[in-house]
Amino acid sequence: MSRPHTDSCPSVKNILLLDSEGKRVAVKYYSDDWPTNSAKEAFEKAIFNKTQKTNARTEAEITIFENHIVVYKFVQDLHFFVTGGEDENEIILATVLQGFFDAVGLLLRGRVEKSEALENLDLILLCIDEIVDGGIILETDPNVIAEKAANTSLDSSVSLSEQTISQALATAREHFTRSLLK
Repeated sequence: MSRPHTDSCPSVKNILLLDSEGKRVAVKYYSDDWPTNSAKEAFEKAIFNKTQKTNARTEAEITIFENHIVVYKFVQDLHFFVTGGEDENEIILATVLQGFFDAVGLLLRGRVEKSEALENLDLILLCIDEIVDGGIILETDPNVIAEKAANTSLDSSVSLSEQTISQALATAREHFTRSLLK
């Protein structure tokens, strides 16, 4: 099967971050394969049910599901998924997943769990935006992804690596409070 020239670069169909019950934490779709919200939720539930019994905690796993390649990895009560087309390169998708996974770990300061993810949802959504735009992979280096997401979110000239944990949390709390009050 030949691919149109617009699809010649690697692409991602969605990035999903689900909780341990298969419910959404943060998701982003880049494909019309799931045209409605109910189709997206059905896909999320189905892929969660298919993968929940696997041991994807130490290394990423790969599966074919509904003519899509899905790479996934679990930590604590979070399930990370990256989906590509059936003719996509699994290694590239796994690199995107690892970049997302590691960047979230950096942004959450190693506390990768649902409660922290929800408290820092803005950072995670920015993280996804730094990785993929319109399905096209932009960045896979977790340090670059986390740095850009943190700088965009914090609106600060101090880099993430130069902040203490308490400074970072205070700045993030302040930013989050401001965003709620708008």
